[in-house]
Amino acid sequence: MSNETKSIKIPLANAAEGLALFGPQDRFLRLVQEQTDADILSREAEITITGRSEEVDTLEQLYTVLQQLVRGGYTPSERDIAYALDLSKTLQADQLLDLFKAEITTTYRGKPIRVKTIGQRHYVKMIKRHDIVFGIGPAGTGKTYLAVVLAVAALKEGAVKRIILTRPAVEAGENLGFLPGDLQEKVDPYLRPLYDALHDVLGPDQTTKAFERGLIEVAPLAYMRGRTLDDSFIILDEAQNTTPEQMKMFLTRLGFGSKMVVTGDVTQIDLPRGKRSGLNEARRILQNIDEIGFVLFSEQDVVRHSLVQKIIVAYNGDAEAQENQ
Repeated sequence: MSNETKSIKIPLANAAEGLALFGPQDRFLRLVQEQTDADILSREAEITITGRSEEVDTLEQLYTVLQQLVRGGYTPSERDIAYALDLSKTLQADQLLDLFKAEITTTYRGKPIRVKTIGQRHYVKMIKRHDIVFGIGPAGTGKTYLAVVLAVAALKEGAVKRIILTRPAVEAGENLGFLPGDLQEKVDPYLRPLYDALHDVLGPDQTTKAFERGLIEVAPLAYMRGRTLDDSFIILDEAQNTTPEQMKMFLTRLGFGSKMVVTGDVTQIDLPRGKRSGLNEARRILQNIDEIGFVLFSEQDVVRHSLVQKIIVAYNGDAEAQENQ
């Protein structure tokens, strides 16, 4: 590795551009400085970067790309800065220019919904291309949210006639039968993440109307048995908690003109000890069928608070250490 030192300057258009790049009270700048040995100095009119040649090249790409995004009207978040920094280490930050330009759709308030990571972009492309797609990965990667967003977009475009949302009724340390209320009241808490995504895209009023008109249906996985689902966009969430028999039953409901998206996190299986996960089995059995898409998200795709990514990495590291003992 070269120890050659170099220095570069990146001119800024104005103070507002500097604020967008460095964040409130220079929070974004400190985030970058924590992960590099180079010196980054910010003046009102320019950024000066001095350090080892490789690091300077990395940071030059990072700030040039972020600057182009800001000038294009995109306001980066702390999560975007962290992700861009990760990509810039392998000089891939320029991929963010395409990533943040494309809108999937808008929220009911008119705010654009975009993919936030390369993994998410791959997932969206897969769903558009294949009739069955598995999205497997940790919490916070947008697996469920993006599936619901694409389902609503397909409904609005007339590509499907209804959306069906389902989850297995297996809970972390709880028993559905002992909860108060009728079936809908028992099932609703377990489908809350799906409702949250619907409310974001359609708004609460339109979501309620869509349910009343039968355009959106919510049902426990057990209620899928015996049905053939035509012209539908079907989402199976928390699929790691299906049994192999349930997964086979679900996948064979696919009808003409339909899409299925199966999402799950294989590190959070709540099935009774000794029961195999239908998601793991499906991946093993179906991975060689070209028409079925598998997207594996990593910690890098986590789009929640930056601490969530660190928590996932810590737990995964601990699990590996336990296995190696």
